[in-house]
Amino acid sequence: MKYTVKKAKKRLFISLLCITYIIMLIICAGVWFITLPGLNNINPHLAPAFAAAMIGILFLIGFGILGMVFGIKGWPLPTIFKKQTYTLLNVLYYIVISAGKIVGIDRRRIEASYVAVSNTIVGNRHLKVPADRLLVVTPHCLQLSTCPHKITTDPNNCKRCGGCNIGDLVTLAEEIGFHFFVVTGGTLARQKVMEIRPQAVVAVACERDLASGIQDVYPIPSVGVMNIRPNGPCFNTKVDVEEFKRVIMDIIDLPVSDAVSQEKEN
Repeated sequence: MKYTVKKAKKRLFISLLCITYIIMLIICAGVWFITLPGLNNINPHLAPAFAAAMIGILFLIGFGILGMVFGIKGWPLPTIFKKQTYTLLNVLYYIVISAGKIVGIDRRRIEASYVAVSNTIVGNRHLKVPADRLLVVTPHCLQLSTCPHKITTDPNNCKRCGGCNIGDLVTLAEEIGFHFFVVTGGTLARQKVMEIRPQAVVAVACERDLASGIQDVYPIPSVGVMNIRPNGPCFNTKVDVEEFKRVIMDIIDLPVSDAVSQEKEN
């Protein structure tokens, strides 16, 4: 089955998150009314303290969801709230996945929506990092399956024949100066993160691997670029090089002279 990535709808993840929040409100209200008599019998101060704790948690979650909406819309939000919103997004991810499973929504759609929401929130934080503090990882399926050269140990082994996109990314890494690795799975990707200790990560992969990767590297901000699968998943995949370049140029803090040159090229 051929599969080409469609633009993910951010509202899917946010809608499921809001539904989950409403369910949490109902559950908390039920727990409150059930436990109220017992708490009053134990200590008259326990009931107000328990209520205050639940209200505080629910308020923070509700405020975080509101922050996500602000982040997606690009509306102004204090920096501290931007960080809290990104934290909450990752904390509630698995709850939203479970909610989607209950209502019968394909997990892949939710993962794609989650990546889109995460990318938007990270983008609206306007992060800028030096090129040598940016780590880029891509899956080995981006390499042409018939290629005899091993690039998972060293991408520079690529001969840049043009048969796949690896050569384009190696060239960009040399020109711009970011760290670039081709990995065989999440374990190797995590090892590279521990080794490089980057300030930001850009990954090319399918929605499943991007979603799990964002979770794995948190709290390091990461941006996912969805791969293109003309031959199906995990086989001779591709990446939109222009989109990839736009993503990394939005993150990298270029010297003034390089920035001017980049503007002239565009």
